[in-house]
Amino acid sequence: MRYLLISSWLLLFASCSSAYKNLHKTQGDVSCILQFQPDFSKALYYTEVNVVGKHLSGLLLIKQMPDSSTRMVFSNEAGFKFFDFSFENNGGFKVYYVIDQLNKKAVITTLRKDFEIVLMRPASMQNGSVKRDADSSYNYYTFPQEKGYNYYITDSSCKKMIRMERASKHKAVVEIHEFGFDKGLPDSIGITHTQFNFNIGLKRLEKW
Repeated sequence: MRYLLISSWLLLFASCSSAYKNLHKTQGDVSCILQFQPDFSKALYYTEVNVVGKHLSGLLLIKQMPDSSTRMVFSNEAGFKFFDFSFENNGGFKVYYVIDQLNKKAVITTLRKDFEIVLMRPASMQNGSVKRDADSSYNYYTFPQEKGYNYYITDSSCKKMIRMERASKHKAVVEIHEFGFDKGLPDSIGITHTQFNFNIGLKRLEKW
């Protein structure tokens, strides 16, 4: 019985322990990660979304508008829209349309926060700092958000993006990987939520 109680306390302590507790501030230029900011002047991705028990697939058009906002329209191949969002440079966000199955505040907020990390908009990249784990060769470019942090994790020389994370104080709740970053655009993007089944995959279409 005593062993079971001790084991339970150890598991509870481990679950509350922060994955970022060993990070400490170090010198570095936060602006170096802007080299990884996607140039979404106009891009089209084949996209699959698994959320709230639904599987959606189609085309995601990402386009920078004349007012510097970024429009995202996700529709199927026949042109039926799933959602139509606008991300403003000042941090604003507009929902022009969303289907009933996704029209839940938690889902829309999650989609917004996920894509904000990828877009690397100025409003979400304030008060940044560089941190490093003594046992790791990675740099953590850290940006505080309303709840938690956005992390852009690179190699020690800031020449390669390893992954992006949206995190609470204790652990990553979203992990984002980009592959084939070339001429300002990633070839593919994977967004994975760690606490529930909500995944997004994007594959760039070169010709359309």
